[in-house]
Amino acid sequence: MEFVMPIFACTIVVFGLVKRVPVFDSFLKGAKDGFKILYSIAPTIMGLVFAVDLLRASGAIDQLSAFVAPAAEKIGFPAEILPMALLRPVSGSGSTALLTSIYQDYGPDSFAGRVVSVLAGSSETTFYAIAMYFGCIKVKKIRHTLVAAIAADMTALVASVIIVRIFFGY
Repeated sequence: MEFVMPIFACTIVVFGLVKRVPVFDSFLKGAKDGFKILYSIAPTIMGLVFAVDLLRASGAIDQLSAFVAPAAEKIGFPAEILPMALLRPVSGSGSTALLTSIYQDYGPDSFAGRVVSVLAGSSETTFYAIAMYFGCIKVKKIRHTLVAAIAADMTALVASVIIVRIFFGY
């Protein structure tokens, strides 16, 4: 399987040479354009990473989870998944760390482990994606996108619990 990327790269180069495209010049132009895009979105991404680190280090995620936990348990949501549900729309790496923590604390075959597995696979890092893509094209008005994305995240959360209950009989 390790041969796929070299074959893919060679195919692109050969195709470019056959079509008489200046392959290396095109590569350099693409790399320069990539750095321009990186330069324009880097402050947004750095601010988002800082905010996520601040939320995790301050314990705000844990406090919010503890506040919401009684209501969540009354409607059938396990309290263990709340930090993941709150952090997943903001940070992929932070939610992956929480996923690993839930696996270690409760086990991957537990109800919480299965729910967060389905949630991680069926939801998006909404705020990161919005910051990245909209920041790249300099769009400032994101209200409809944000509402739709949060609705999709909530749907993924509810569906994760329901699907695990149906398929695994919890």
